[in-house]
Amino acid sequence: MASYRILRNKTHLLVIAMVLFTSLGNILLSMGMSKIGQVSIASPGSLVNAFLHTVTSGTVWLGILCLLLYFVSYLLVLTWADYSYVMPASAVGYPLVTFLGYAILRERVSFAGWMGVVLICAGVMLVERTSVRTTEPK
Repeated sequence: MASYRILRNKTHLLVIAMVLFTSLGNILLSMGMSKIGQVSIASPGSLVNAFLHTVTSGTVWLGILCLLLYFVSYLLVLTWADYSYVMPASAVGYPLVTFLGYAILRERVSFAGWMGVVLICAGVMLVERTSVRTTEPK
């Protein structure tokens, strides 16, 4: 029983890390790319200019670093927890991104959008009640 509790705790910790890193990474990428503005694909010069602004943006690089940390957390958690647990549990990141978009990026979220957030949270709570691992480790 103690080993299952340890497995569940470390799985929760990494799922939280995944959610935080992916949410923050996506918000930072959005902030960085919105500073660059709309990019016209009709002009090669515009594409080159956008590329140069993108690769020199500290905000974009911080977003990429966060998403890299998300990916490492994701790979680690999949070594000890079932995919059928990890992916639905990490869906709590969608409501977090919605909230951060509203709070930080000043995006408008419709009533239907907030109701979707509530449904996602309810689904995550249901998944939380399941076992983190149903198969034997290889």
